[in-house]
Amino acid sequence: MDNKKDFNLSNDAIRIPYTKEVAAYCESFSCKNYDLDEFFTKDAFLYDSELLGKTYAWVDISNPRKILGLVTLANDSVKTHYIANSAKNRIQRSVPNAKRGINFPAVLIGRLGVATDFQGGGMRIGTQILDFVKDWFRSTDNKTGCRFIVVDAYNNPATFGFYEKNGFKPMYKTEDEERQFLELNNKDELQTRFMFFDLKMK
Repeated sequence: MDNKKDFNLSNDAIRIPYTKEVAAYCESFSCKNYDLDEFFTKDAFLYDSELLGKTYAWVDISNPRKILGLVTLANDSVKTHYIANSAKNRIQRSVPNAKRGINFPAVLIGRLGVATDFQGGGMRIGTQILDFVKDWFRSTDNKTGCRFIVVDAYNNPATFGFYEKNGFKPMYKTEDEERQFLELNNKDELQTRFMFFDLKMK
């Protein structure tokens, strides 16, 4: 495309299951993050075969060998019995009293990566993938109930800010609160932040 700022996944890409055959046909995927690249190169297929996670790829229609972005999804739940009261209050705030329970169904974003040359520049590929996931689980075609999207976001300003801009909230207001609940020492690095998105939000 001449103007990548106008790149629209709905019109300019197709979504397909990410398989070994797709990976072999397409150019090598990289998003400049070693852990993510390693996962999508090797572990994604094991997760799929063991029914632990399903990965989807968005492929450029104009260049079918180019993967624009990948996301791995899995079933999950928010177990209020196992989270601190402050976090429980945050997640139950928008749920009617009569429907508050021990578990809330959720979908987990296990991994999300955008190809290096499609990052930034106004293309918003990552945001478009999140928008797709949100709409997918709000759709009447969805086969199960799902109230929340959850993610263990890398604990760095760029990743945390990306999810915040897309409507995700940290389960714990502060790193110290999350570290305390996880029974980590104050000196232990908090590598991820648990975040959630309420699918009832507009």
